[in-house]
Amino acid sequence: QVQLVESGGGLVQAGGSLRLSCAASGRTFSNYAMGWFRQAPGKEREFVAAITWSGGYTYYADSVKGRFTISRDNAKNTLYLQMNSLKPEDTAVYYCAARYSPYGGLWYDGADFGSWGQGTQVTVSS
Repeated sequence: QVQLVESGGGLVQAGGSLRLSCAASGRTFSNYAMGWFRQAPGKEREFVAAITWSGGYTYYADSVKGRFTISRDNAKNTLYLQMNSLKPEDTAVYYCAARYSPYGGLWYDGADFGSWGQGTQVTVSS
């Protein structure tokens, strides 16, 4: 399994921006499709964004479309989530996840991902 470590979370005012990073190790990062998920207190985990192994295709939840951008740098073994125009309802623990997918494919169901990071807290104040 690939190991994942998120960073970049913090406290930001509504309308602000943050960039999350997810550093991967232990396996060939470019063999994995990746995703970002989040979980707010008292709520179920929800899908945020996904990207293919090459970065050529992306997919977003409607709630973040146009505000968040998922990207990856396979040379640096790192996944990113650029979050702009943040809202208080974006407050959650954000997790990156990996699915072995060397031949392509895009997933957005958490059950399809085999590796998860420990999460990073994002808090958006109003």
